[in-house]
Amino acid sequence: MSRRTTATATATFALLGALLLTTSGCASEEPAPSPVGPPAATGSRTPAPSAGSPFWVDPESDAARQVRRYEEQGRADDARALKRIAEQPVADWPAGDDPVPEIVRAVRGAAAQDRTAVFVAYNIPHRDCGMYSAGGARDGQAYLAWVDAFASAIGDASAVVVLEPDAVPHMVDGCTPGQYHEERSRLLTEAVERLKRQPGTRVYLDAGNPAWIDDPGKLVEPLRRAGISRADGFSLNVSNFQTNAAVREFGATLSGLLGGMHFTIDTSRNGAGPLPGDRAEAWCNPPGRSLGVPPTDRTGDALVDAYLWIKRPGDSDGPCRGGPAAGTWWPEYALGLARRAGS
Repeated sequence: MSRRTTATATATFALLGALLLTTSGCASEEPAPSPVGPPAATGSRTPAPSAGSPFWVDPESDAARQVRRYEEQGRADDARALKRIAEQPVADWPAGDDPVPEIVRAVRGAAAQDRTAVFVAYNIPHRDCGMYSAGGARDGQAYLAWVDAFASAIGDASAVVVLEPDAVPHMVDGCTPGQYHEERSRLLTEAVERLKRQPGTRVYLDAGNPAWIDDPGKLVEPLRRAGISRADGFSLNVSNFQTNAAVREFGATLSGLLGGMHFTIDTSRNGAGPLPGDRAEAWCNPPGRSLGVPPTDRTGDALVDAYLWIKRPGDSDGPCRGGPAAGTWWPEYALGLARRAGS
């Protein structure tokens, strides 16, 4: 998965708290890159930015800068379309070498607007099975130091952290060699515990998507070993394209197996659902996709804490279908997502 990758008012998390109260993977011979992603209502028109969203919109995002370039070039229609991305809050994926500058900038920007910053912690050792988004910390000690810096930079700010997309599902599907499983589970548990020491931080441990791990029961023990009981819930559909209905059904089943835990859904690019047919790397820069439901904590669902744009719409999934390296801004793909959302 690519780098698809708010201090908010106390009321924001009070609302999430109220919700709490009212209530496919890698081939065995040659591992493929991770197939993770977001949900939205198939065929729905993406609404305008919601003044009610509690999440911070980065005025210097790649999409926002691209809008300004289009305007300077006289491409008014393209600029107007791309605002469907630029004016929505998307997750920030802090750097693997030093996460502090990005986090500090985001939490300060969010605090100034009384919003919540959304982050993705994506630096686990042996990340993505050595494929498109390979990398991560050099070892466990370096990873825990990175997580500590990450958490410290958040401070007392209001934040949501989606923790290590792919890390647990890649243990379930066998893509991550068994020799690393015990360490990975320990590192994830310690990461959850460290992040939860920040008073305004909510943590969601990634659990893949229903097109990847077909049986939610396979995730239960791996998630428990990875510290899910200490987290606020789990995240689904990161960087993928499964519909809200499919993800919600999968999430509800997994929630029941985990004692009623809540979850978030990535809706950044699932407005048209997944690529039809059994096509190779259907998760990687598929054509014809669309933006999904905009980020909000007003989901109308007692189990779903938020719809989030965790994958940054317009960031490449990897060098497939003509795309640049994973995590690289790809304006043509972004523009396609945005145009189809408005049709």
